[in-house]
Amino acid sequence: MAVESDVHTAPPGPGLLRLRLYVAGHADNSQRAIVNLKVICEQYYASAHDIEIVDLLEEPLRALQDGILVTPTLTRVSPLPMRRVIGNLSDTAKVLQALGGG
Repeated sequence: MAVESDVHTAPPGPGLLRLRLYVAGHADNSQRAIVNLKVICEQYYASAHDIEIVDLLEEPLRALQDGILVTPTLTRVSPLPMRRVIGNLSDTAKVLQALGGG
């Protein structure tokens, strides 16, 4: 599960929400975060998002390079400014607020 992308039909541009989710293998919280993020994106950003999933068990140096201390961590890569959400993303309202949609 090193890197997985869900690229939707929206062309790259300022309206595209680019997200990176850092997980730790098949840990329960990591798997919940993946499911929760996909549901949120399908419901609120259906045609304008891109998700990259980074498994830090397979790419441990990415944690150091990207400054990730805990998993799961969601990073909004664009639009800027970059924002982070830590946890399994079960609080949809907080996730949407962090992503700039709520």
